[in-house]
Amino acid sequence: LSGGQQQRVAIARALAMEPQVMLFDEPTSALDPELREEVLRVMRQLAEEGLTMIVVTHEMQFARDIADRILFFDDGLVVESGPPDRIFSNPQHERTREFLSKVATR
Repeated sequence: LSGGQQQRVAIARALAMEPQVMLFDEPTSALDPELREEVLRVMRQLAEEGLTMIVVTHEMQFARDIADRILFFDDGLVVESGPPDRIFSNPQHERTREFLSKVATR
């Protein structure tokens, strides 16, 4: 199976247990762009269906689009948290601003 197929199978297996919350740790990090989009599409659908998800990601546009709340971590600590619009449009912490300026195009 390809990386994207493996991710989808893992998601399907997890959903079979009817979880209240799903955790994702960089689910697209090792995928090529086409497979990346497939996995993000599945995750968007889960969000639209109301599944609670905790997602560790560098996919900033995806996070901005689907998150109810963003937590930005640095060295294992929460540096900033809040609604996506505020975090992305008006970050309060210098470290958050620095990170977002470097990944703005992702």
